[in-house]
Amino acid sequence: MRLKIYFEDKPLFLTDSVDEEIGFYRHHDDAIFMDELSSAAVNAMIHEMKRPHIHAGIYLYPDLAALRKAFFKKFIPITAAGGVVFNDKEQVLLIHRRNKWDLPKGKLEPGESIEACAIREVQEETGLEKLAVDKFLLTTFHVYEERGKHILKDTHWYRMTAHGHQSVTPQQEEEITRIVWTDTATLPDYTRHAYTLIAETLDAALS
Repeated sequence: MRLKIYFEDKPLFLTDSVDEEIGFYRHHDDAIFMDELSSAAVNAMIHEMKRPHIHAGIYLYPDLAALRKAFFKKFIPITAAGGVVFNDKEQVLLIHRRNKWDLPKGKLEPGESIEACAIREVQEETGLEKLAVDKFLLTTFHVYEERGKHILKDTHWYRMTAHGHQSVTPQQEEEITRIVWTDTATLPDYTRHAYTLIAETLDAALS
């Protein structure tokens, strides 16, 4: 088993075995490998992942639950949810935020279910009012810094449908400047200007 955590666009694999994808990264000079579990080792891996010349990390340990616990202790956890929205033409909705193509998502509020959070955030960020949740897709993980704090965000993604003709309005407070509906055939034109995590979420929705 394994867990993939993104540092911007760089994947770190927490894993108890080496599969084909991890093996691909392991033999690259720009990947860091570690198989010792200690607080100092976790700190060292986090430090290495932030270095510009490192583009992937592999943290191998037979007890994945223990590895995950030790790693997550280093961060403030935040839970979020979002959606990959399709219309009746099977076009996909994308938002443009901070010079990247993205998907609508946001933080879970106290007492809110994760699915309700996903619906609310899509509605707030896009202006869509009527949404049907089709299915849960996956959970992604990424880390970032905010006001000097180290954050680890787990985002729960749902496939949704916006039926009928509905207008969209970018939520400017969230720095969203554009919203587009795109055919799946032209989706690569956008995903090449998106984080890998977003491209992988779109792949999950299309599979």
